[in-house]
Amino acid sequence: MGARVRYSDFLKDVLILSVSCFGGPQAHIGHFQRLLVEKKKYITEEDLTELNALGQVLPGPTSTQTLTAIAYRLRGPNLAYLTLLIWMLPSVAIMTIVGIAMASFETKNISIEFTRFIQPMAVGFVAYGAYSIGIKTVTTQRGAVLMIVAAIVSYLIKTPYIFPIILLAAGCVTAFNYKAHPREPKKKFDVAWSNFFLWIGVLVFAAALGGLTKSKPEFLPIRLFENFYRNGSLVFGGGQVLTPLLYTEFVQYAPKHYLTSEEFLSGYGLVQALPGPVFSFSSFIGALSMRDFGTGGEIAGALMSAAGIFLPGTFLIFFMIRIWDSLKSFRAIRASMEGIVAANAGLVAAAAIILFQPLVIGKPWETILTDALFAVCTFGLIAFTRFPSWAIILIGLGLGFIL
Repeated sequence: MGARVRYSDFLKDVLILSVSCFGGPQAHIGHFQRLLVEKKKYITEEDLTELNALGQVLPGPTSTQTLTAIAYRLRGPNLAYLTLLIWMLPSVAIMTIVGIAMASFETKNISIEFTRFIQPMAVGFVAYGAYSIGIKTVTTQRGAVLMIVAAIVSYLIKTPYIFPIILLAAGCVTAFNYKAHPREPKKKFDVAWSNFFLWIGVLVFAAALGGLTKSKPEFLPIRLFENFYRNGSLVFGGGQVLTPLLYTEFVQYAPKHYLTSEEFLSGYGLVQALPGPVFSFSSFIGALSMRDFGTGGEIAGALMSAAGIFLPGTFLIFFMIRIWDSLKSFRAIRASMEGIVAANAGLVAAAAIILFQPLVIGKPWETILTDALFAVCTFGLIAFTRFPSWAIILIGLGLGFIL
């Protein structure tokens, strides 16, 4: 099947998807189904479902991993890496430009008050992320308890290092329930380790290089790459789960404070109006983090941040696609996913509260009421109607300009 697929044909379809896929990873799969399965017949529906499920159990952007895994199945890693580049390029470019523009506004003392309604709307999107993850994945009393505990711990302990501890601990708790999962015939476990060693090697090298350059501002792009690569290696569940990690890392964590809460929320809200991967939000953060180094520095920060967030999930999906059939036969592995997804829901729920707090502390009650109304209405529109997210954001921007 792969030999019959031309690079140019497939990449043209990827470009179409990159500018037309609105609505986040859940909606992206519908677009993939219509174009790649039904219209072009690159893969079967069963293949798409399997690859999407594999992306959901790995850290990284689910729809990006699904799309690159399809390309990998068709023509190997070369097509997969080109697919990743074309898929992320439009939204990364737009969010880079937005970040540069926002930094320019600040330099020229131009108000960004027109984004004020986007900020509480971003909280509504995050709240919906917690709701959608929880309603779909937390189906047991044990999962609900883990979700609540994860939310409380991540709310009280504001450091980026708490997130992997929470995820690993929750996975270990439910792994002990492996007997509840049916036995499956063990398959030959023949592992091709190259992509795993590539993933872990880049992680260790970036961490070491980031540590050596910690006190040198001119090496900030390297530290941005390390920060995003580490976070990209920990995020199970897509862009919604990425939010609390990045907020803690770049807004709350005392040694950094690269962005204000208002800037962070404005960027996160705006990325909801774009097609393509939500992880392109990283380029916005990277650009603003490098605002003191001019436009060239902002572009470098955006590119390094985008590379850092997208690469780990790509390396891991290439590794896992070869061994998944063997790995999923282990009951403890399947059981641990219950705890991981429950903890994910808790992290996102805590993020919604943490993100809303700066909007209300020290503000008049009229502002608090308005922001709460926008957050709740955004949540309701996304959760209970088919109103597209990009239209919601455009309405918020329009109201911001008018009012």
